[in-house]
Amino acid sequence: MRNFFDSIRIPDTNISIRNKMINTSLIFLFGIVLGIFSKWLDNLSIDDTIWWQYIIGILDLCNIFSMFGIWLLIATTISVFSKTPLRASINVFLFFVGMTVSYHLYTIYFSGFNPKNYMMIWYAMTLISPILAYICWYAKGKNKISFIIKSIILSIMFISSFNIGMWYFESKSIIDFLIFIGSVLVLYVDFKSSIWSLLIAFMLSFIIRMIV
Repeated sequence: MRNFFDSIRIPDTNISIRNKMINTSLIFLFGIVLGIFSKWLDNLSIDDTIWWQYIIGILDLCNIFSMFGIWLLIATTISVFSKTPLRASINVFLFFVGMTVSYHLYTIYFSGFNPKNYMMIWYAMTLISPILAYICWYAKGKNKISFIIKSIILSIMFISSFNIGMWYFESKSIIDFLIFIGSVLVLYVDFKSSIWSLLIAFMLSFIIRMIV
């Protein structure tokens, strides 16, 4: 069984326990910071006379963390650049723990309400994130299974970043488009497989849209 998984992508076990702890701790802190920052942006009332708030308004950064695509991009990035699939599971899980808990606590103590139902969705996603991260790690390999995984991820990114219908296909926003491009770059292995995975993902996204 191990040989089968190693044929998809070989884990890099040459990392010390100290470096593992440092890397995972930084990812956990990154999640905490993003959780607080995203909720702070939610509460921010844009004043166009203040230059940095004007830039935030132009780029629509207040809404960026309400997009599913940005979280998928971050989770995928953490996953595929982890050294092993197990490390990917741990890192992504702790990132989402840090993000969801800090976002929830900030909402309760600084926004004055408790969005229980909304947060239950994110807590559920956090619980399943290790399994998905484990699978996503193999998307960076050079195997047919890697190709399939990468195509599925990109099809989800297509759906998240573009308005798709039977006779139309358009980007939702500049930010969504950049998130999609970021996903392509993160999952890049070689030119040929990337082109084919994009084509498959494109067709798959239309099929999913027609069904759902």
